Amino acid sequence: QVQLVESGGGLVQPGESLRLSCVVSGSIFSIMTMAWYRQAPGKQRILVASITSGGGTNYVDSVKGRFTISRDNAKKTVYLQMNSLKPEDTAVYYCNGRIPLSYEYWGQGTQVTVST
Repeated sequence: QVQLVESGGGLVQPGESLRLSCVVSGSIFSIMTMAWYRQAPGKQRILVASITSGGGTNYVDSVKGRFTISRDNAKKTVYLQMNSLKPEDTAVYYCNGRIPLSYEYWGQGTQVTVST
């Protein structure tokens, strides 16, 4: 059974930083492509950043230069470092893990609110 558990969300002011973490249970983390998605109220869920098992990364244009995705295979954890946060980054952030050509798994989501 694979489970993804996110943590690290919260309320911050514009310009501040947060780091999200997602711990994956099970023994297949190292082969999974991991990603962070977000969903703002009334909007579709979108891909924010992804990282392959080999460490290749991809970002949506709106977060390039501000967000960094990374992974620690020994800790079975993927991170999203979010700097220079903006109000438009406010959303529920979801961790996603995908086995190539096979299943994908989702976390329960963590709220990030950027507001004065």
